[in-house]
Amino acid sequence: MKIKLNIKNLLAFTILAIMITSISLFFMNTSFAADTATVTVETANIRESADTNATILDLVNKGESVEILETSGEWSKIKYKNIVGYLRNDLLSLENANVENTENTVVESQNQTVENVETPQNTEAEPKTSEVQTTDILGKYKAKQDMQLKVIPLIHALDLEKISKDTEVEVISTMNKWAYIQIENRQGWVVLEQLEKIEEAQPVQAPVAEQTTTMSKTMYVNSETVNVRSTADRNSEVVTKVTMNTEVEVVAEENGWSKVNVSGKQGYILSSLLSTRKQETSRGATQSRTATTKTTTTQTSQAVEKTETENKAVTSNANSSTGSSIVEYAKQFIGTKYKYGGNSPSTGFDCSGFTQYVYKHFGINLPRTSGGQAGVGTAVSRANLQPGDLVVYSGHVAIYVGGGNVIHSPKPGKTVCIVSINNAGSGFSGGRRLV
Repeated sequence: MKIKLNIKNLLAFTILAIMITSISLFFMNTSFAADTATVTVETANIRESADTNATILDLVNKGESVEILETSGEWSKIKYKNIVGYLRNDLLSLENANVENTENTVVESQNQTVENVETPQNTEAEPKTSEVQTTDILGKYKAKQDMQLKVIPLIHALDLEKISKDTEVEVISTMNKWAYIQIENRQGWVVLEQLEKIEEAQPVQAPVAEQTTTMSKTMYVNSETVNVRSTADRNSEVVTKVTMNTEVEVVAEENGWSKVNVSGKQGYILSSLLSTRKQETSRGATQSRTATTKTTTTQTSQAVEKTETENKAVTSNANSSTGSSIVEYAKQFIGTKYKYGGNSPSTGFDCSGFTQYVYKHFGINLPRTSGGQAGVGTAVSRANLQPGDLVVYSGHVAIYVGGGNVIHSPKPGKTVCIVSINNAGSGFSGGRRLV
């Protein structure tokens, strides 16, 4: 009877030992203590699940603390700034031994990031990020302090260059606390908190000078012989010629020209060559036939001269007016971004695309490149520049606005603006008069 009791006690002790061992093994593998751990690498990814391919929820930097909720195998479930996710144990240092802190902690170098933080391979390509970009974050900023442009988004990463306080930059994308920026033709990473957003003013839309006015009124030619042209351009085709006091119907006016119907044809005449009343062609009824003949002969001679010059005095005034109109028209594009190869306000301008677009509005067709534009028109010295003249530099063009200033589309990262003629470009070559 005593032997049976000993066997029963031994069996119960064995079962209890097995249970204690199983529970011990379980708690050796999984711990539920809420401890604080410190990140030991430069930047670690907080994952959505215990998998190196899982979605990145946030980044935590070296020396920052996280709360350990539980551990299992090589991963710990942590809480960081109200974000719950997973970090590998070998990236953490605990204050107790609930999670093993190995000697072989992963150390970040300037050319390496933790897990899947990718280094941009092409500085002109946008970096991959784990966050959704929003238009209110991206845009133009200025540096709040002197800072370093980094090759990758790490505090101790390789410095590309120093960026001075108040330098303007373009934020292309963001990743957590970092911003991927462009400054002129260079890109890199900076801490987003070191930047201050620039609230861009919307460009003021100036009215287009001398816009087309539709009408119907009777006018009379006030010069001996006047060309009726196919378009509002002194170089366009001559549709017909009209003489002094020819009656025309004016149906529209635009930029100093009148669109007319005359003798069953339609074309354009300079508005200054038309009057509301007929011109006197003789000295009165008492004038002798001989005097009338002489007057007619003289007028005919004058008419020939006027036809050849198409009224130089009137043209000179029109040129001055057109130059000012060109400047006013160009000003409405202030604030339009620079784009290499751009020739439209909707996509942006480069320097020659801007000048070509503005002058084309006034019927002046320019070559596409700054080099080609430098050879058109008539050469003008700096002292004789007038508003509307093309200003030529080495590899750059602008439009003279008067007062020693020009308007131009300068370079990447900038917008159409008015600056001093001395600051618009290098290698000033002079001006070209196109009107």
